Amino acid sequence: MKSLIALACFSIAFVVSAPAFSGEQQEKMKGCNKEAKEGGLKGDERKAFMSKCLKKDYQLKNAAADMNEASPGKSDEKPAASAQAPVKQQDKMKSCNADAKARDMKGEERKKFMSSCLKG
Repeated sequence: MKSLIALACFSIAFVVSAPAFSGEQQEKMKGCNKEAKEGGLKGDERKAFMSKCLKKDYQLKNAAADMNEASPGKSDEKPAASAQAPVKQQDKMKSCNADAKARDMKGEERKKFMSSCLKG
C-alpha cells in the first residue's frame, strides 16, 4: 500500500513538472537524433549513443558549432521566432482539448476532432 501511495505521488510530481522541461528536452532529443543519423548509428550502438547524448552534461555538436558560428552582427530573430512556434502549438492543443472536453467527446470521435482541430 505504501509503495502504491509513493508511486502515485511520484507520478503526480512527474506529470506536473514534465511540461516545464518538455520544450528543452524535445530540442535535445531532435539534436541527438540528428547526430545519430549523421553518424550512421544503428541498433545497440545508437541506443548507447542516445543514452549518453540525452544526459544533462552532454553538449550537442551542432549546438556548439552554432554558438561558435554566431557573429555579433547577426540578428537573433530566427531563434526567437522558432521558440514562439511550440508555444502557439501548445496553446492550440489546450484550446482543442478544452473544446473536446466541453463537447464530452471520447474515443474515435475525440481523436478525429483533435486531428482536424490541430490542423486548422
